[in-house]
Amino acid sequence: MFMKNIAKGSYEEILVEDGFYILKIQNDTKELQTVEREIDSSFIQFHFCLKGKTRFNFNEGNYHLEVTEENSLLLYNTQKDLPLNLIVSPNSWLLSVVMTIRKFHSLFSNEAEYIPFLSGENKEKKYYSQEMVSPAIAVVLSQLMNYNLHPSIKQLYIKGKVYELISLYFNKTEDADLEQCPFLADEDNVRRIRMAKEIMISRMAEPPTLAELSQEIGLSLKKLKEGFKQIYGDSVYGFLFDYKMEYARKMLETGKHNVNEVGLKVGYSTASHFIASFKKKYGTTPKKYLTSNA
Repeated sequence: MFMKNIAKGSYEEILVEDGFYILKIQNDTKELQTVEREIDSSFIQFHFCLKGKTRFNFNEGNYHLEVTEENSLLLYNTQKDLPLNLIVSPNSWLLSVVMTIRKFHSLFSNEAEYIPFLSGENKEKKYYSQEMVSPAIAVVLSQLMNYNLHPSIKQLYIKGKVYELISLYFNKTEDADLEQCPFLADEDNVRRIRMAKEIMISRMAEPPTLAELSQEIGLSLKKLKEGFKQIYGDSVYGFLFDYKMEYARKMLETGKHNVNEVGLKVGYSTASHFIASFKKKYGTTPKKYLTSNA
């Protein structure tokens, strides 16, 4: 696993298996962010915009495609390299799946005629497709961006979720995934749960109670709890704790804030409470964490 901060945002690259990896790009700033990465013609690319928008530049900026919130882009060209050259807008998140065409063929070897660009007449051509993200795919994307797992099973979980993501992407049967989870069939419910997440993030220093939150988004307490768990894989406050600790970690890494300032920013009135929480999440104190990453 490889992770770095770029232009005040974060870029994480996770190897799923040989020739198969995911990129998590989060620009939580108020500025445009540029991301570049070499990707040659032996790879197929799936890009999913969870929020905001991202511009894909091609041919040294002479041509571009824009992918907006809750939309996806598939890129495939056996004749030409398609390196990533992205302009990520402020407050935008992008998750990308990149795998070799050989690996992709092995997943669908018995379904070549079902996948448009795997059919004999197309397999040597270029192909791209822009589609809306279904509610089922939105759930998996959220789970890949926001998981709270023991390190020993993280790799297995990510691998399973990426395979699920690719399966759902090519599942063209209308509403095939909705019988298992009626809650997610109602896009208004999903929208309200997303609103709940944004409220908790925007007011993380003084978050509302669950009762207040359910009233604000117009969902019952039961539906809020169940829906949040289904979409984000954690309870409301479990998700918020992880978000606050990650936010704090990134603040500390800038070197511009002391422990007290960071603790106050994420809602801890005393440094000792913040230090205890940070240690619970990362197994070390903020000061030791900074020393070890210097």
